[in-house]
Amino acid sequence: MDYTALIADIRAALPGLKLREEEPMSRHCSFRIGGPAAVMAFPASREELTALCLLLRQKGEMPLVIGRGTNLLPPDEGLRRVVINTSRGLDDMVLDGSRLTVGCGASLAALSNAAAEAGLTGLEFAHGIPGTVGGGIVMNAGAYGGELKDAAVQTEYLDEELRLCQAEGSAQDLSYRHSFLSGRRCVALSVAFALEAGDREAIFARMRELDRRRRDSQPLDMPSAGSTFKRPREGYAAALIDQAGLKGFSIGGAQVSTKHAGFVVNTGGATSADVLRLMEHIQKTVLAQSGILLEPEVRILQREA
Repeated sequence: MDYTALIADIRAALPGLKLREEEPMSRHCSFRIGGPAAVMAFPASREELTALCLLLRQKGEMPLVIGRGTNLLPPDEGLRRVVINTSRGLDDMVLDGSRLTVGCGASLAALSNAAAEAGLTGLEFAHGIPGTVGGGIVMNAGAYGGELKDAAVQTEYLDEELRLCQAEGSAQDLSYRHSFLSGRRCVALSVAFALEAGDREAIFARMRELDRRRRDSQPLDMPSAGSTFKRPREGYAAALIDQAGLKGFSIGGAQVSTKHAGFVVNTGGATSADVLRLMEHIQKTVLAQSGILLEPEVRILQREA
């Protein structure tokens, strides 16, 4: 792909769209790792997002759509593709009674705060999850016994042919770290949540309690992508890693957190290669000790689509 020509075409068709060339992915993922994306676009509205996707389709370019990059491991050599970053817009919220519809670029923290301000309960668990609503619905984000599937009733999205579609109720196929969007080249646009009336002060108190628990148990002061591995059928990934004697084990700048063995953290200067080697070592060691093969929860990106 001739990205110089592609950028010229994008700017001609969408003059108001914010674009950056050779933008470091390390600035846009919570691991603080990754080389430059050939082009990064920051659509401010769903109309701009849709128009950009249509233009890229015509040019034969398959973009990578991200939110805040909190579950991503980009490659050290960067990405030779267009990255669409939705976290700088697409954060509109519409409240209709106890139904809250939110754009894919809104943070999960903003979502839970909006619900709490309205005296609506059901999303307190999401307050400390660092991603966006779009990324959250793709992987059915959850914590402390709650998941988006508990409240999400409708997802609006662009399908593989960039047609505007809606998935309602069970059609969202929400389960542990999975949705109907998982593994598909679709683009989440918005999600509607059906909530229940609650006591506003009690809702905020619950959010503060969960925040305290996170700070006490998780290495929030260090770059990471949250839980590195999915919960296996038997036991918990963090416990298995700890039992394997890997807490604090490091390769290069990547380390199994000394605070929570389920997190791989960037101690400073970690590369994607460091993280991948450490993840592979964790998998091999845990498999040898327990017979359980841990499955990555972190999404490992490839240089090209």
